[in-house]
Amino acid sequence: MRIWKLVLLFLTLAPVAAQAAPNLKLINLPSGFEIEVFADGLEQPRALALSPEGDLFVTEMGAGRVSALPDRDKDGKADRRVVFASGLNHPHGLAFYKSGLYIGETNEVVRFDYQPGKPTGSNKRVVVPNLPDDGGHSTRTVAFGPDNKLYVSIGSSCNVCNEKDKRRATIMQYNPDGSGGRIYASGLRNAVGLRFDSQGRLWATSNGRDWLGDNIPPDELHIVRDGLNAGWPFCHAGKYRDDRFGSLGSCSAVTPPDWSFQAHSAPLGVSEYTGSQFPADYKGDLFVAFHGSWNRSQPTGYKVVRAHLENGRVKQLTDFATGWLRPDRDVMGRPVDVLTAPDGSLFVTDDAAGRVYRIRYSATQAKAGP
Repeated sequence: MRIWKLVLLFLTLAPVAAQAAPNLKLINLPSGFEIEVFADGLEQPRALALSPEGDLFVTEMGAGRVSALPDRDKDGKADRRVVFASGLNHPHGLAFYKSGLYIGETNEVVRFDYQPGKPTGSNKRVVVPNLPDDGGHSTRTVAFGPDNKLYVSIGSSCNVCNEKDKRRATIMQYNPDGSGGRIYASGLRNAVGLRFDSQGRLWATSNGRDWLGDNIPPDELHIVRDGLNAGWPFCHAGKYRDDRFGSLGSCSAVTPPDWSFQAHSAPLGVSEYTGSQFPADYKGDLFVAFHGSWNRSQPTGYKVVRAHLENGRVKQLTDFATGWLRPDRDVMGRPVDVLTAPDGSLFVTDDAAGRVYRIRYSATQAKAGP
């Protein structure tokens, strides 16, 4: 167990200092799209959220803070970084709700009062205390649903094991004040991506277990419904039964993923494209950030993919932004989260390069071609 903890700590912290600034000319995008730096010099930027006024907020997990990145002159670049909250314990997820900003720390969910025009948060309150923080998978992603409930994802403490704390490998549901906590969905080994779409569906990515080879089990994308059991630790991706835990349940009682990704891609952030800048057929589709593999003989991931939806279900997956993984296996970035910008472009965080990117579309450039 101690070795597993050390491996996870290395994976969480090492890439930040190891990566040089990426050459964006090496990033491959569909015709008409361009990528540019929206903000840099950040310390392990992870999750994104937009304030009611449209300012971008980001968790800087490596610095223990949440920062605002306003773009008041609308030039496609952050004017400055404003620290909203600091002294946090590995902050990851964040979500605005009414007049507050909720932040997921490793051991708790906190709420700050948010007032438009004021650069820093105030009146910090612990909403959900005493989240399990031993072992691995320390990120806590938060989201609010159309039902005005708070959802918090809590990963497993291990690669595969029987958890003593039943909140592990789940998505928890709470009232906004932290009361009424209950397990909403279970069997999700590490659901880092967690976001509602415009139709009220809750999408979650989940990272599958390690050490079963290069290609099994797949990583997962779920439409999460109340009572979902995704199967971990005894069943993976709805069909790979783990003999060591076979007596705990059957794969027949498990809800399979709505889409299976290449094993070890490490899907993190997931978000519906809600803008109008991109071609019309993008609207309503999902973007998913692949953080990239760490223990696969042939590295995979390190990209942003597009999940094409039809009648609310994924029908096809295509690459959208690639190139952070070079042919010589050099890694020059690790995408984490994706979010539609107010102008319809797409924000992407990169916790290895310390950047937030902005991907935009120009019909003129698309017609001109390469």
